[in-house]
Amino acid sequence: MPAGHPIMMGSESAEAVERAFSKQSVVYDRDDARNIILRDLRRQVYEHVERFISPGSKILELNAGTGIDAMYFARAGHTVVATDVSNGMIAQIERKIALANLEQRITCRRVSYEHLDQITGTKFSYVFSNFGGLNCTPDLSRVTRHLPALLEPGGLLTWVIMPPICPWEILGILKGNGTKAFRRLKKNGTPSHLEGEYFITHYHTLRAMRLALGPSFRLLAHEGLAAVSPPPHHSEFAARHTRLYSILRKADKLVRNHFPFNRWADHIIVTFRYDP
Repeated sequence: MPAGHPIMMGSESAEAVERAFSKQSVVYDRDDARNIILRDLRRQVYEHVERFISPGSKILELNAGTGIDAMYFARAGHTVVATDVSNGMIAQIERKIALANLEQRITCRRVSYEHLDQITGTKFSYVFSNFGGLNCTPDLSRVTRHLPALLEPGGLLTWVIMPPICPWEILGILKGNGTKAFRRLKKNGTPSHLEGEYFITHYHTLRAMRLALGPSFRLLAHEGLAAVSPPPHHSEFAARHTRLYSILRKADKLVRNHFPFNRWADHIIVTFRYDP
């Protein structure tokens, strides 16, 4: 299931996601720190962003979670407006900001990324969304319609989104798990559950992202994240088979920028430039 938070305000699915991630906020950082795969993938995301981001950028982060990424960017000299719709996640970010004395670098807003029109009076040089938060929406245009009012001309957008095809999940057929192998291809999304709450996850193609963003956004780069190596929920595999996991990560590095693995993976990282 995605690492982000609800956007369909007023719907039962949105309320379920909000409850799920508020519950998870208490243990999210602990689970993140213990997961070697998640640490490796987060490092890859940062390496991708650092290819494009300028010093002292002003970042709008969507589905900021407990603020792991916001803290990283703030400590790198950027300023961040961290948004999330989960009360529990916002509380965790605010606690971290106070402990690290980063009030001048990070501000929090409890807002859905379908309602970014609530953020006014400022422009951003970067919009960032990590680990599938945007997979909570069935229609990316609900988010992208707000971006021209928020991004400076020449501003950048990096999103980490789950696509419909994940080679590692398809390999589940070999273990007789055919249902999970093709779950992402369901037309109306896939039922997901977290912390006892049930909601729908929607998987988006690169083409869907380009259509939602429109001609004013130019694709700069896209790469697979865990294309041939295991996704984060297989952290026990990485712990048991350290050498094989290392080989698979090296294989990922070789193929992640090439078709089809820059489209088929657990997640894909995409970066666009806004050129109105």
